[in-house]
Amino acid sequence: MLTAITREVSPSIDRCELTHRQRVPIDLNLARSQHREYEDALAGLGCRIVRVPLEPDLPDSVFVEDTAVVLGNLAVITRPGAESRRPETASVAEALRGYRELAFIEEPGTLDGGDVLHVGARVYVGLSGRTNEAGAEQLRRLLMPRGYSVTSVPMEGCLHLKSAAALVTVCVLLVNPERVDPGVFEGLSFVHVDPAEPDAANALRIGGDIIFPAHHPRTLEKLLERRIRVTTVDVSELAKAEAGVTCMSLVFTT
Repeated sequence: MLTAITREVSPSIDRCELTHRQRVPIDLNLARSQHREYEDALAGLGCRIVRVPLEPDLPDSVFVEDTAVVLGNLAVITRPGAESRRPETASVAEALRGYRELAFIEEPGTLDGGDVLHVGARVYVGLSGRTNEAGAEQLRRLLMPRGYSVTSVPMEGCLHLKSAAALVTVCVLLVNPERVDPGVFEGLSFVHVDPAEPDAANALRIGGDIIFPAHHPRTLEKLLERRIRVTTVDVSELAKAEAGVTCMSLVFTT
C-alpha cells in the first residue's frame, strides 16, 4: 500500500518563504480547495492519506516533502535551509516513526527534501539555496551503506532540484535544461519543458501515473505525446507560494 503524508494549508501561508517569486496575496480558501483536490488525486491513484497536525504559525508547513527523505526502510529527517521551517520537522518525524527507522541531518548541514531526486538506487541532491554540501554529504553517509549512490548536482534559477527535474517514468526525466544539466542524469531519456513554461519540470510519479499541474498545458502536451498517464490538478494558487506537486506530500510504501 502507498501512504501519503500531507498537511492542511496554514492560515499564515501569506507569510511563506519566497526566493524566486514576487509576493502576491494568496486566497486561503482557494489554496485549501486546491490542496483537497490534490489529496483526492493522490487517493485516486491508490494512496492512503495520513494528515499530520495543522501548524497555524508555520506558513510553509503544507510543504511536507521538505522535512524528510524516505528511502527503503529509512526516513531521514531533514534540517531545512530556511530557519523558519525547521520546527516543521518534529510532527513529520513523529508520524514517520511508526513506519521507518529515523535518522537526522545535523548542523552545519542543511537539506530540503525537494532537493532530493532518486532514480532507483541513484540519489541526486541539488545544491540550492536551501541544501548545502554538508547536508548532501550527511545524506551520502547515511545512504551508501544501504546500497544507494549519492551525487551532488549544481543547479540554478529555481528553489529546488525538483523544480528543475522530475522522474515521469522509470527511465524518463522531465527537465528544464536551463536550470540543471541533463547530462548529470546518466542512462535516462528526457522530455524538455516548453520554454514558455520554465516551472513545469515538476511532476509526482505514483506507480505508472504522474500528477502534474494543469497550468502548464504546453508541457502537458509533450507528456501526453509520450503516452505518459497524467492526472492534472489545479495548484495555481498554491504556486504563488512556490509550490509544486511534489512538495505537498511524502509518498512511500507501507
